[in-house]
Amino acid sequence: NGVCLTVTEYDAAGDALFFVSPETFDKTNLGALERSDLVNLERAVSLSTRLSGHLVQGHVDGQGKFVSLEKDPESYRIQIELPAALARYCVTKGSIAVNGVSLTINRLQENPDASVIDITLIPHTWNHTQFPDIRMGDAVNIEVDVLAKYVERLSSPYGKRL
Repeated sequence: NGVCLTVTEYDAAGDALFFVSPETFDKTNLGALERSDLVNLERAVSLSTRLSGHLVQGHVDGQGKFVSLEKDPESYRIQIELPAALARYCVTKGSIAVNGVSLTINRLQENPDASVIDITLIPHTWNHTQFPDIRMGDAVNIEVDVLAKYVERLSSPYGKRL
């Protein structure tokens, strides 16, 4: 679900154990998962791996809330509400990871307390992730684009923080 974790034990049946720190429980929705819940799971990539999205580190920045789903003839449109602290790093046609899935923001509706992003999911993404199991109001893990955080950090000496 977008959380970078290390397998600490595994067995021949495919069961794996992970260490989850208090920081991870505070920032993510992992604590709300139940034993039968599906999660997105991917192996880490190496720097020589061909990427088909943006750089996703598995360092979740916080949570958003799944607020809307519409089925179009050939895709799915979802809306996710983000707190201002995360929305500040979002731009239209920019990248964001939702539960570890690299996605493109189609539209950003900015509000003082919480903003809403619109995202289109193609059928392949819909069919190969756990998005069909997410319900309205569910918390989703959000990782904003790391490049936006670096730009903010590197430009901060040249003016007040935005």
